Amino acid sequence: MPGYFLEQFEVGQVFKHPITRTITESDNVLFSVMTMNPQPLHIDFEYSSKTEFGKPLVNSLFTLGLMIGISVHDTTLATTVANLGMTETAFPHPLFHGDTVHIETEVLGVRESKSKPDRGIVEFEHRAFNQNDVLVARTRRSAMILKKPA
Repeated sequence: MPGYFLEQFEVGQVFKHPITRTITESDNVLFSVMTMNPQPLHIDFEYSSKTEFGKPLVNSLFTLGLMIGISVHDTTLATTVANLGMTETAFPHPLFHGDTVHIETEVLGVRESKSKPDRGIVEFEHRAFNQNDVLVARTRRSAMILKKPA
């Protein structure tokens, strides 16, 4: 099933995505290694045990990718032309192995493209929460979205 076309998005619309995901140690270590990020806060249990957190933190870029990825099924599957950028990305609370995230997306803006008549731009705010409903990540994302075919 395709995602929403430009005309189907409305400012203020909120999607509470039904897909949730429990983060595993393997997710975090594999992502960190695949992206060549040797930060011991993510992959070294001994090092992490001596930090204020006492255990490894989930790589924030994994969190960002997961947050946006979960949103795709309900919003932009096969209707996105391109991501244009992300701003105001924040990780206000740490995410740990074993935490389960759920995501919501709010539509902040919708406009037609000035140069391409078959598409427009939608601005989203994605928010990720842990199993205790604590905000662990948020970002504003602009995406180029197709209009309904004529």
